[in-house]
Amino acid sequence: MASPHKTVHWPTEIRYKSAEKALEVDFDDGACFHFPAEYLRVESPSAEVMGHGEGKTIVAGRREVGIHEVEPVGNYAVRIRFDDLHDTGIFSWPYLRYLGDGQKEIWAEYLRALEEKDLSREP
Repeated sequence: MASPHKTVHWPTEIRYKSAEKALEVDFDDGACFHFPAEYLRVESPSAEVMGHGEGKTIVAGRREVGIHEVEPVGNYAVRIRFDDLHDTGIFSWPYLRYLGDGQKEIWAEYLRALEEKDLSREP
């Protein structure tokens, strides 16, 4: 899987599908990704999720989370404001691409981590 900090691809379109609680991102090389809000929330590149030290925090109970707003940050990222009031994650283009390219593996690892810690996706 590619690094979350290196890419040459830029989004050409970002759409929020409120009924599906999902963000769709099209990249300049033709790659298109469908990101459930829950996936983006639990993989948010914020200090709350990524942690300040070695370990990543497992965020549980976000199955029903939605997106309140997607705000551009310069020409390099978006800030996603979730309806659970989390709004400190800045999703750079390379990080979004990383989440798209590795979505299946990243999601499977998240589910394994929840199970290991006896946590749930349910609110």
